[in-house]
Amino acid sequence: MLSRRHVVGLAAIAAPSLLISRARASDWPAKPVKIVVPFTPGGSTDITARLVGNRLQEVWGQTVVVENKPGAGGNIAADMVAHSDADGYTIFIVGPGMATNPFLYPSLSYDPVKDFEPVTLLITQPNLMCVPNSSPARSVQEFIAFCNNNRGKVTYALSGNRTTLHLSGELFKRLARVEMIHIPYRGGAPAINDLIPGRVDVIFDNMPSILSHVQAGHLRALAVTTKERVSVVPEIPTLDESGVWFGFFVPAKTPPEVIAKINADTNAALAYPSVKTRFEQLGAVPKGSTAAELAAFLKSETDKWGPVIRDDRIKVEN
Repeated sequence: MLSRRHVVGLAAIAAPSLLISRARASDWPAKPVKIVVPFTPGGSTDITARLVGNRLQEVWGQTVVVENKPGAGGNIAADMVAHSDADGYTIFIVGPGMATNPFLYPSLSYDPVKDFEPVTLLITQPNLMCVPNSSPARSVQEFIAFCNNNRGKVTYALSGNRTTLHLSGELFKRLARVEMIHIPYRGGAPAINDLIPGRVDVIFDNMPSILSHVQAGHLRALAVTTKERVSVVPEIPTLDESGVWFGFFVPAKTPPEVIAKINADTNAALAYPSVKTRFEQLGAVPKGSTAAELAAFLKSETDKWGPVIRDDRIKVEN
């Protein structure tokens, strides 16, 4: 049996580490924090990083720098963060590529699960399934019938191979059991320009890129590709299959108390009125989550996209 002297002695041994842990969390951040964006400025990932980063800068009283490091479908940035110091000062904002790149690329210099710690889910953002106004389809069910009546002839536009637009189309084919031919374009604008006059039959595009065309009456939206309807277009039904998402990750072995602080402050930032309103205006849904919930979400995305990529034999050469 432990005596009182033993208990006091054990407490004295444990106390320093406990105090260090508490001090680390209370003192963090003591210097500028960097959010690494794996794409060029101006895109959805970059916009999300800057909206959240600006609020965190106010809360932390430290500069939050957004560093754009594009290339190799996000793999250059992922490799850099994976091999950064595990102290919380380098945060990786990433989306579907975290789940799809292991299947798309024959080899990676990092492991999306082993080399990172999840922090929090930031937002979800639907793609819009849109058809030309000349299309006979006025609902998803009618579009499926259109595909079945025109086997081998229906086309869907995408702004480059292996993007979320491409994968959304392939997942729709799988779930609806229809045939469609993908037509890649050099960007979203030329794809939309061909969709409007009906040169292609459908697109699954990011909300910020195509919403204005729907609101102007140039295109017909059949569905949003998320589980919930979107407040900016509440009349459009859901497809409940896929969408764009972003989350914060940090290098593996980052102290749990630092992860907990980033998580709590980021979730509060997502709920901050001006941040929340701006995201909603962009058609995004601020989410927030625990680290464990983000880990489970990443696994579900990996389980969903893996079979689609394998069956369609979509690959990227390193």
